Amino acid sequence: MRPRNLDEVVGQEHLVGLGKPLRVLIESDQLSSVILWGPPGIGKTSLAEVMATQSSAHFVRLSAVSSGVKDIRETIAQAQHLLGEKQRRTMVFIDEIHRFSTSQQDALLPAVESGLLVLVGATTENPFFEVNAPLRSRSTLFHLEPLSVTHLSILIERGCAAENAHLDEVAKKHLLDMAQGDGRQILTSLEVACALARSDVSNTPGKQVVVSLANVEAALSTSALRYGRDDHYDVISAFIKSIRGSAVDAAIHWLARMLVAGEDPRFIARRLVILASEDIGMADPTSLLVATACAQAVEQVGMPEAQLNLAQATIHLASAPKSNSTSNAIWSAMSEVRSGGIGEVPLFLRDGHYQGAESLGHGSGYVSPHVATSQNPAAQANDYLPEALDGYRYYDVGL
Repeated sequence: MRPRNLDEVVGQEHLVGLGKPLRVLIESDQLSSVILWGPPGIGKTSLAEVMATQSSAHFVRLSAVSSGVKDIRETIAQAQHLLGEKQRRTMVFIDEIHRFSTSQQDALLPAVESGLLVLVGATTENPFFEVNAPLRSRSTLFHLEPLSVTHLSILIERGCAAENAHLDEVAKKHLLDMAQGDGRQILTSLEVACALARSDVSNTPGKQVVVSLANVEAALSTSALRYGRDDHYDVISAFIKSIRGSAVDAAIHWLARMLVAGEDPRFIARRLVILASEDIGMADPTSLLVATACAQAVEQVGMPEAQLNLAQATIHLASAPKSNSTSNAIWSAMSEVRSGGIGEVPLFLRDGHYQGAESLGHGSGYVSPHVATSQNPAAQANDYLPEALDGYRYYDVGL
């Protein structure tokens, strides 16, 4: 299943697409030392294998787990022999290079620095933390991204073709939902699912095997989560009502249900921002700050880490005291306005800053509360309403 050339590499178009930097270096056979880093199962080793087939250099593979300084020195000695006798460079691939100790990395440094060895290192860890600075500075860093659903679907198609299997859409969706950008996991799970399907009596030996949802669930050791259009509305409703009812554990359950099903975290965050004003409001004004900060964090961080921001905001809002006084106030006022309860703006509240306003009485008699005195008092609260609405009360602090 490994790609044999750059065209067969799935994903990483920003590196191996037409005209992209890594592709240009590989195809021109001018590759210098590189470090490939990114999450597991996204093609770092496969890409290194393609480099080996495309390069004229002798390819050596070392394990960061089992290879010691002695193995490195032997590889360097062999590289010197090949270069002196056959004018052929040596490319050495080290998987999980972050597992190399400082002394092992130091042993590589002179050969990498002189160009005797072309180092191709692969790591799941940030090389700025795990690879020695001198070795890192002599290597080009290429960051590989998790595989998208489109890329994973291509791998499934290739895997099914290799296994002569057919995967129904529900089973495929479950496989994609659980892969989280890991191509190795999706192929391994598919292989197990195909093996289980072949043992199923419903499949005829020698013919295309049909892989069911049950086969995929067994391979993944997890059941598929049903989450259709109705569930989208029902679960978010249960989530909001649980927070409104201060049921913290229930709210976290519904949040988890949405996240596992692949609900858009931005949609969840928007609903939390609304709830913070609608159901909590002035009972805990900080809740709106928390919800807004959560929405910003979701945009900046993204999944899966944003699940922590959503969980924190959910717990805060569910635990907060509740009040619908804010929402009742604005809804009551808007209803009154729509029904014709408008009235004229009192003269003392009108704009008095333009020429001629004083002659109309606009702004006359207005006293700012900041400068009011006993001899010249500011207006009472109800005086600020239109005369037709005198005595109306929209906001009830007790609610």
